[in-house]
Amino acid sequence: MTMLIEQLKTPSVAASPVEVVERKGRGHPDTICDHLSEEFSRALSRHYLKQYGRVLHHNVDKSLLVAGRSEPAFGGGRILEPMDIYLAGRATLEHQGGVVPAETLARECVEAWIKTNLHAVNVARNVRVHCLVRPGSNDLGDLFQRQSRPQAVLANDTSCGAGFAPLTELERVVLEVEGSLNCATFKAANPGTGEDIKVMGVRKRDGIRLTISCAFVDRYLSNLRAYEEARDRLAAAALEAAQKCTQMPVAVRVNAADNLTRGSVYLTVSGTSAEAGDDGQTGRGNRTNGLITPFRPMTLEAPAGKNPVAHVGKLYNATASRLAAALVAEVPGIIEVECHLVSEIGCPIDEPKLALIRVRSAEAGLEEETSRSIRAVAEREIGAIPRLWEEFVAGRLAVA
Repeated sequence: MTMLIEQLKTPSVAASPVEVVERKGRGHPDTICDHLSEEFSRALSRHYLKQYGRVLHHNVDKSLLVAGRSEPAFGGGRILEPMDIYLAGRATLEHQGGVVPAETLARECVEAWIKTNLHAVNVARNVRVHCLVRPGSNDLGDLFQRQSRPQAVLANDTSCGAGFAPLTELERVVLEVEGSLNCATFKAANPGTGEDIKVMGVRKRDGIRLTISCAFVDRYLSNLRAYEEARDRLAAAALEAAQKCTQMPVAVRVNAADNLTRGSVYLTVSGTSAEAGDDGQTGRGNRTNGLITPFRPMTLEAPAGKNPVAHVGKLYNATASRLAAALVAEVPGIIEVECHLVSEIGCPIDEPKLALIRVRSAEAGLEEETSRSIRAVAEREIGAIPRLWEEFVAGRLAVA
């Protein structure tokens, strides 16, 4: 493994005059696809473990949501045509004479996740599930079976992962606001708010502006006045959540396209634009840290649904973020870290071809002892990659 340790020379994002951060909440069509891809991978992995004692080759990271049609109305509208969810990818469908019930697993995980996470969606009537999984190629299947040494599988892709730490104030604000608006307590008190909540945060010097979109649920709102009051409550809750994370002045605007005079507002039957307004696709939303951060290092990988044992597009993005956070927490004098991990297909997953670690430190240069500490933490975190699959399968590692 080639490990390069450098000092960050570019200005800190937190100190720049402008910063932009976005998060798509769990009811956004893209985020739905991410979660369903990952739930399907977990379901397949659990089935493989139960039947065969190990996770078999699969990558089900190509989910697509095609929005339906709806007719929302205050007091309760109707769904005219269900949304269609396509779970696609490659998987081991037969092994040792047994058949893997992929279609059943796909349907079960979609229904369970939606029932748990989208409170206003009627799964039985408003969702159609299509499983389009096919067997994988022979060469990748064979590669997955090979091991260079016991307990070390080989990377099944040439890919890269990126991560950084710590989060800026704006990044923490955006995460906190969406999380608070979609938490169980807020939903219980405000059932008229759907889970399709998107937060766009812009910081200009020392001021933050949050533009929030929220799909409101029609049957809980009797008229336009009730909608306006619900929108104002959500804005107040967002402001309160933001002020827990920052001393900067914060301005909040909710559903900026609303025109109350015309009666044109963001009203839905199900609390998500997936019913009519917007389609979704795995990998088009949040990165592994839950944010979209155009001023930070990111990759275009879609970690959700990728095999948790050998797909470095998943493993390296998670590890890069973990490594960056560990270095900031454990190495004295380290203020900020960016990590980049690059794999080569067929090489052990815990031996990346390149580990690039860029740090911003309190000292003018990197002392030899600091470099040794950085290397030790990096080797520890990279060495833990072969066991990460357990955390993904258990659902302890998030992908969106």
